[in-house]
Amino acid sequence: MPQISSPAITLDEFLKLPETEAPSEYINGRIIQKPMPQGEHSALQTELAPAINLVLKPKQIARAFSELRCTFGGGSIIPDISVFLWDRIPRQENGRIANIFSLAPDWTIEILSPDQSQTKVIKNILHCLNHGTQMGWLIDPEEQCVFVYLQNQPTAFYDQPGICLPVPEFAQDFSLTVEGLFSWLL
Repeated sequence: MPQISSPAITLDEFLKLPETEAPSEYINGRIIQKPMPQGEHSALQTELAPAINLVLKPKQIARAFSELRCTFGGGSIIPDISVFLWDRIPRQENGRIANIFSLAPDWTIEILSPDQSQTKVIKNILHCLNHGTQMGWLIDPEEQCVFVYLQNQPTAFYDQPGICLPVPEFAQDFSLTVEGLFSWLL
């Protein structure tokens, strides 16, 4: 069960706190600790981010990051996978990737854990969409289903094995079926 702190603190106060294990997120003035990933969650996350990077990173289209803190819109969240367009990746003066990402990802991917609140995860995806994210995925390993969120469009779900999952326009070279995604659990 996620731990929620009380009373509310400011985002600046939250960002000065030491990191916790498991990481904490700052949402609506509250600190909410993410659950520790379990086997299925971890398997999907460790396969999906490299699969995206294999296609998009060499062409400098975009890059996927696992468990990256993104602070924007008055909140600080840690999507399971954040995908950023290449030219939006914050960089240091020497060209290296910055440590602080103060913007919403272009594509946010969450993997539901058994003890995790689906409502809380959906709120994070909607927060991202409200701040410029093009697409959000919520992967439910238990139901072998992917919910796809887009701005101003109805939520769609994909649970048929041979169906290709929709991706943001910038990621059209990346193709993955529902069956391919969940085969990483075998």
